[in-house]
Amino acid sequence: MARLNTFPVSVKVAGRRIVIVGGDGEALAKARLAVKTSAEVVVFAAEVETDFSGLEVTVIERAVEAADFDNAALAFVADHGPDGARALEMARAAGVPVNEVDVPENCDFFTPAIVNRAPISIAISSEGDAPVLARLVRARIEAMLSPRLGELAQLAGAMREKVAALLPDGVFRRRYYEALVTAPAIEGALAADRGEAAADALLALHAEAKGGEGVVWLIGAGPGAEDLLTLRAQRLLQEADVIVHDQLVPGAVVEMGRRDAERICVGKAKGHHSFSQAQINTLIARLAREGKKVARLKSGDPMVFGRAGEEIAALRKAGIEYAVVPGVTAALAAAADTATPVTLRKVSSGFVFATAHGADDGDLQHWAALAGSGLTLGLYMGKSIAADVARRLMEHGVSAAMPVGIVVNAGRADKALYAGTVGALAAGEIEFVDGPAVIFVGEAVAQGDWARAETIAAVAERVA
Repeated sequence: MARLNTFPVSVKVAGRRIVIVGGDGEALAKARLAVKTSAEVVVFAAEVETDFSGLEVTVIERAVEAADFDNAALAFVADHGPDGARALEMARAAGVPVNEVDVPENCDFFTPAIVNRAPISIAISSEGDAPVLARLVRARIEAMLSPRLGELAQLAGAMREKVAALLPDGVFRRRYYEALVTAPAIEGALAADRGEAAADALLALHAEAKGGEGVVWLIGAGPGAEDLLTLRAQRLLQEADVIVHDQLVPGAVVEMGRRDAERICVGKAKGHHSFSQAQINTLIARLAREGKKVARLKSGDPMVFGRAGEEIAALRKAGIEYAVVPGVTAALAAAADTATPVTLRKVSSGFVFATAHGADDGDLQHWAALAGSGLTLGLYMGKSIAADVARRLMEHGVSAAMPVGIVVNAGRADKALYAGTVGALAAGEIEFVDGPAVIFVGEAVAQGDWARAETIAAVAERVA
């Protein structure tokens, strides 16, 4: 993971001054930013070239002096001449962090793009490398957030003493605040000037329930790329007290949870089961009985080869509340990676998910019949059995010329693609890269984009 060259912090400026050196458009832009705070904003310039009227700033038409940095929290230098150079020296001598506009190497700090919902603020910084990109990110975040977000934060602050008195347990307090800031009814009450009454009523409910019961969320993490996680999954990961995750879930996805959430890897991987399924069932039930919110994070979709059915049965038996959050399963990610239309009019009328691990001859015969009838197969399996499954499909009537496409690590940056026929796969010696594989079988596979795929060649063809 790339490391930041700056540490994001919020600087206290109340009761202090922000000094701006320069009188041009660059100085005006920084003044517009500075006046969003409660600091005293003072502009120093030997020559004022732009109009600062309408802003709560003090403009002093002279070069800045050392005494002007007394009680300053921050300084911006927009003058790139001799006065600006002197200002840099004087600010640093006074111990004031300074930013020379558009000169990153002379900056002690960078000015982020700011989303202002006072007292909530969101700063987006590119460390001076891409300010335009930072502004575009800010615009997207602005569009997502309610205009009443600041009022909601102020309401939460006003409830602090009441909450501490009625909910002494830290976990229960956090749950109350989560409910307060996410309930649509609270925002509606704010609009009607009934916010405090609604917050009091919610607090009474939480105090009576003593924090509430535990819950287990079975969450699909998708095939591995963080941006394929659903918005609901992201939200619940932030609410979870404990994240119980599988081996295949990337660390970057697990890290989307709260920093203080407990993380438990149950480590079910091929050839290495550090937790049995029964132990996982017992673990998540116990955590929920302790009153915790448990994110059971599974690769792909929990309901597709995720053994979620066994966990749900255990939770039902224990009387524990649960919910399922769907994710992008590997076969659908593989179809997207290769633009393969797994259902295609007049070619493929359906799509079948199946796992070849543990499949008996009857399963293979059934799959062969489905492929022969025009359906596309999406087989979850590893390279160790792929050739054998292809041979057995042919034994049950699948044509050797039937198209095959393989995607390893679907949905990830390190995906690998292979394309050929059932016959070539059955007789070939191709070495797949390590990782979970999805094998497509069917006529519709030929309509996908496999231009970057390695060709699956039969042994006889290679010898020839």
